[in-house]
Amino acid sequence: MAHVSDRSLQKEGAARAPVDVVDRAGWKALAGSTLGYAMDGFDLLILGFMLRAISADLGLTQAEAASLVTATLVGAVLGGLFFGMLSDRLGRVRVLTWTIVLFAVFTGLCALAQGYWDLLFYRTIAGIGLGGEFGIGMALVAETWPNSKRARASSYVGLGWQLGVLAAALLTPLLLPIIGWRGMFAVGVFPAIAAYFIRHSLHEPEIFVRKVGTASAGASLKLLASDSETTRRSIGIIILCSVQNFGYYGVMIWLPNYLSTRFGFSLTQSAAWTAVTIMGMAIGIYVFGQVADRMGRKPAFFTWMLGAAIMVVIYSRLTDPMALLIVGAIMGFFVNGMLGGYGTLISELYPTVARATAQNVLFNLGRAIGGFGPVIMGAVAMAWGFDTAIALLALLYLLDILAMWLLIPERKGAELA
Repeated sequence: MAHVSDRSLQKEGAARAPVDVVDRAGWKALAGSTLGYAMDGFDLLILGFMLRAISADLGLTQAEAASLVTATLVGAVLGGLFFGMLSDRLGRVRVLTWTIVLFAVFTGLCALAQGYWDLLFYRTIAGIGLGGEFGIGMALVAETWPNSKRARASSYVGLGWQLGVLAAALLTPLLLPIIGWRGMFAVGVFPAIAAYFIRHSLHEPEIFVRKVGTASAGASLKLLASDSETTRRSIGIIILCSVQNFGYYGVMIWLPNYLSTRFGFSLTQSAAWTAVTIMGMAIGIYVFGQVADRMGRKPAFFTWMLGAAIMVVIYSRLTDPMALLIVGAIMGFFVNGMLGGYGTLISELYPTVARATAQNVLFNLGRAIGGFGPVIMGAVAMAWGFDTAIALLALLYLLDILAMWLLIPERKGAELA
């Protein structure tokens, strides 16, 4: 009888374990998604650091240089739409592999560009591959982690982006003078190769396997606006993602140039200041995930949005380099601390048959709109100065708060539909 009781207890414990315990599949999904997102962050920030060198070599105007970033993000929207729908039909892991290959090939081709138009083309196609990364990876993690830890899991994926960006900030000043901007694009291919092999060993989440094939082609896209309530949520998410990306790219693409022109910083000094800001962002992302799991999604977002609105105004008024270093880290904590939260927020608002589509389409629409941040910030900076341009971001974060308050429901700890 004791033996039977022990077995019963084992079965009962096994049934309870998945509620709060992350299994091996969850950790592997997290590792693969995090590395893939690190690859994306590395690629986009080295582009920001290399704009001056590329412009000098290919004879690009300031507007043409900025458009390389925008083209990458517009391509991400196209890739997000296509690969998100494909992932909801054919599987998360399989489609992720395809996006990595596409991204890696055209990132490598950027090293062979002979002028503006072919480089613009390569960046756009690389962006299409990049577009599938965030959404599918976030869906994969959300479907393999327990409800009580879902926000922090998404924040870990967001940390992958910051690790890639930090690597770019530290490696570019060291490698760019030696291998040039073409060599830097070639270096960007290697993380993609590593991500490919890691994701090749992943398996589809059980919740997806149960639902695969239950929706017709294109149905996942329709589910983003299936009724008035869902449409309101989708509009709210697009606003949130647009402001997030506008603020991030607007600051990060032009921050090295701002530090160089206003304070005479060298590339190495600009990279050091940028790296400190990125470290602040990484801490903000980690803390956001913990807070969102404990207090709820909306309280966490409200806190970070208000903090971002305040800190960008303070940062724009600073003139002392050391103050810029310290406050830049605090600004980064709030401005990009919300990044990991979008994966959880979107996952909880849409069903499994449309989850990757929602992640990719809504986030990448926001990324495309936000992609105009470097262009708009550059235009405002030329007319009225960078301090004015960055202060205007505060108004966008207030819009963010309104969208979260009026359009997005709280779904802390909810079961995935």
